[in-house]
Amino acid sequence: MPVIRSISGLRATLNDGLNDELIFKYVSAFSKILSPGTIVVGRDGRQSGEWIEDIVWNTLRQTGRDVRLPGVVPTPTVQLMVEHSDAAGGIVITASHNPKDWNGLKFIDKSGVFLNGEWNNKLWKEVDSIQSPVISKPDANDKIYFADAIKLHIENILSLPFIATSDIINKLKNRGLKVIVDAVNAAGSKPIPLLLEKFGCEVIKLYCDGTGIFPHTPEPLPENLTSLSKAVKEHKADLGIAVDPDADRLVLIDDEGNPIGEENTIVLAVKSVLSMKRFLPSYSEANVVVNHSTTRRVEDISEKYGAMVFRSPVGEINVVNKMKEVNAIIGGEGSGGVILPASHYGRDSLVGTALVLSLLANENTTLSKIVGSLPKYEMHKTKKEFKGNIDAIIDNLIKEFPDGLPLREDGIKINFPDKWIQLRSSNTELIIRLIAEAKTKNEVMEMIDRAIRFIQ
Repeated sequence: MPVIRSISGLRATLNDGLNDELIFKYVSAFSKILSPGTIVVGRDGRQSGEWIEDIVWNTLRQTGRDVRLPGVVPTPTVQLMVEHSDAAGGIVITASHNPKDWNGLKFIDKSGVFLNGEWNNKLWKEVDSIQSPVISKPDANDKIYFADAIKLHIENILSLPFIATSDIINKLKNRGLKVIVDAVNAAGSKPIPLLLEKFGCEVIKLYCDGTGIFPHTPEPLPENLTSLSKAVKEHKADLGIAVDPDADRLVLIDDEGNPIGEENTIVLAVKSVLSMKRFLPSYSEANVVVNHSTTRRVEDISEKYGAMVFRSPVGEINVVNKMKEVNAIIGGEGSGGVILPASHYGRDSLVGTALVLSLLANENTTLSKIVGSLPKYEMHKTKKEFKGNIDAIIDNLIKEFPDGLPLREDGIKINFPDKWIQLRSSNTELIIRLIAEAKTKNEVMEMIDRAIRFIQ
């Protein structure tokens, strides 16, 4: 009966974990800790999302809240709706990249970002104080949906200064890029193709029927994107786009049908924004923020544009908090998450798509050539189920790598001049993650092999 609560919200397996009572507890507790006002509630399209939406809506109505329902939309659409309105907060019904037998809730504060550590503690304290919840039967007939959420999201992106006041759209329309889209039939099914069409792209929808039935494992990793890679080759497309069910992560396939790696999404986005920073003068220092698990390519690219990189623990809210602290022009995570404050403070695959298209327009070349010009690193990620004491592993790793510089901000990360290794607990799964990056594969696997023997 896996139930996981973290800074990324609540996630649980269906039937044996996520039930009416658990949903009621979290939603009523969330309503209690917020200031008065409307709450925006969206969902990622999973088939289990509709009955959860009924419970969420009914619970909020029981607590006296007005509820705005955009329906099936990306998580960043809900975030943008909250940030650019007078809403008190938002809830997204999603388990993000987790498999179909999972679902959950992401909680958004009135500024449009996820709850931080302090507010999560308030939420959990309220949840744990609810002993015998009284749940009335939902009356779905009273629900009214807000139909323009996706339209407003796309308009927000098209109004960004580097798009609205440049010739990027004309350049792209002249090129007529052909793009294949794999939205795993979930929340990205409608908005990603619509955005691409605004940029003059020919769109071929691979898995965009919006049914919520995943055609493959939903996490956008290379092993799950073989159909997309094949489609790019068969249609001689310029690129392939893959997003996770709630469409906050963006992963790309290049014009040769090769996955470019989820880490390179943020690298390309950083390169794109920094090359156009003249359009965003309020970010004069051009600071960049990524988490500790993200590739060093970000530093290499940023250095070429005179930008400084700051790091935070993994977790969108941790990245956002650091971005606000240093007034970052862009930030994100190596999992394919791109955060552009000029749009809103949330990981957004639509924003990431616009930035990659802008880069293709400005450099007037192919995605494979742009990726081929990036600094060369090898990275390996692995994960292990683990129920023991992670502190003991951390102590062993520090002893194992005495020449490195240990950083304890997020699990343990050991830095060397030209490589690094990190071990940390996952925010979304009952596992620990081990990541290493170096110039050669041999160096990476040597570090991984030395570390993994402590995780048995």
